[in-house]
Amino acid sequence: MQWLTAGKVIVHAEMFPLLKTLEPNPLELFQIWLNLPAASKMADPNFTMFWANDIPGSVLTDTNGLQTYASVIAGQLADTDRITKALSPPPDSWAAQAKADVAIWTLRMPPGARFTLPAANAGTRRNLYFFKGQSVSVGGQEVPSHSAIELQGDAAVGLINGGEESEFLLLQGKPIAEPVVQYGPFVMNTQAEIRQTIADYQSTQFGGWPWVDHEPTHGHNPERLAIHPGGRVEKPAK
Repeated sequence: MQWLTAGKVIVHAEMFPLLKTLEPNPLELFQIWLNLPAASKMADPNFTMFWANDIPGSVLTDTNGLQTYASVIAGQLADTDRITKALSPPPDSWAAQAKADVAIWTLRMPPGARFTLPAANAGTRRNLYFFKGQSVSVGGQEVPSHSAIELQGDAAVGLINGGEESEFLLLQGKPIAEPVVQYGPFVMNTQAEIRQTIADYQSTQFGGWPWVDHEPTHGHNPERLAIHPGGRVEKPAK
């Protein structure tokens, strides 16, 4: 998990090892855009790695002994036995505001498993993305795979998985309630701000691109690492 707060500006690249030289190197990922409030638009950029072994998880067992596995990327997940809290988000992110009620979870359910999504706070918007599996019952309604399901945020909802293992991405949060103007990768609050941002990029390229290739990789070495601004290299703890 890479958490990038663009703030006033950052140029970045996700670079992955090419493990196979004679066939495709498929990769599945989610890129989630979380807007910044106007007060944080010009914050210093921040890049944080959440290594897989550091991301908090929870195992939720139903009455039939079937276990749903949850990874808590942002926010917290309350179970009857404990509360699983995510690692701290970057300080200027909307997710760092307790009032924002931001949550990002992934769920993996074996065939026939049952799990109840706990209610969020009033005013929170919540969506469940069903991206792998055959079918699932959501609040008593059958839903096929590859569906985006908008839920009532402040109501608990029961999930009953179908005949195959299923995976879900849950996204929730309270709206920032400010104007949004987007152009390409730039997100600001007004058209004037967007025009200024484009002019700044055309003038400075935001510091430029240090690599010769526009699609750089780390070659064939499967080592996991992150290179931060200034050249600091970060690797997961062994």
